[in-house]
Amino acid sequence: MNTSEKVPGRKEAEFKEYHSLSSGIFLKKSKVLYRKKSDFQKIEVFENELFGKILILDGLVQTSEKDEFFYHEMLVHPALISHPSPEHVLIIGGGDGGSLKEVLRYPVKEVFLVEIDPLVVEVSKTFFPWLSPSLEDKRVKLFFADGREFLKKTDRLFDVVLVDSSDPVGPSLSLHGDDFFRGLKSCIIPDGIVAAQVGSPFYHLDSIAAKNSSLKKLFKFVRFYFAPVPTYPGGCWCFVFLSQQVEPLSAKREPPLGLKYYSPDVHNAAFALPPYLGRVFGKK
Repeated sequence: MNTSEKVPGRKEAEFKEYHSLSSGIFLKKSKVLYRKKSDFQKIEVFENELFGKILILDGLVQTSEKDEFFYHEMLVHPALISHPSPEHVLIIGGGDGGSLKEVLRYPVKEVFLVEIDPLVVEVSKTFFPWLSPSLEDKRVKLFFADGREFLKKTDRLFDVVLVDSSDPVGPSLSLHGDDFFRGLKSCIIPDGIVAAQVGSPFYHLDSIAAKNSSLKKLFKFVRFYFAPVPTYPGGCWCFVFLSQQVEPLSAKREPPLGLKYYSPDVHNAAFALPPYLGRVFGKK
């Protein structure tokens, strides 16, 4: 049975997310806006004087009003400008709607948003103003389902798939394994693209190295890239670009106007690996 506690206006001192036994992130709560346990996870929204409203799932920061654009722009735009003509897009996860609003900047014909937890969508509609208008767009189809199970059942093919998952715990665990990425490969067209977040290049380096090894057995192009995300572990986040035919440094178009972080120069720079990661990936 779900338990819930809505506590608007209640003051609590702090939020701590540990990224290791001896380090993490500290955020002062100026106001707790929402707290509830869904069928899948604990959901909390609170306000912070610097970052604005912050969404927490199972004790982990998912998004904030202040820095969401770093993450969402860098998950979405490298794939969307690299594909020759993206019309059909699948987003797995991303119930907060940040990735969806970025995809809808393009003249796509159809966007499937597959989120496992309906309550994440309802909470985000209340506290994050970008979601409701995005869901009202006629191009959007919303599905409440496990992403892995959705891939097994769908017969649709997509130009671009974006995996906007949380960390590999709880309901997102199934979105990080080899079987899941094989399912992604089977649901994209021959020149399709998959982009996914894969964690911190500091705290999750072993996991990223393992993904590099396994993904190279599935895709011709496996390209990791990076962006700052201040509220995520280490302040820097890693993504992976996957395709059988498309090299991400051959962008097909200019990005939409009005972006805050992503640009063609940022795109090229993001794929430049620092030497320590090059060694991890077997490059000299």
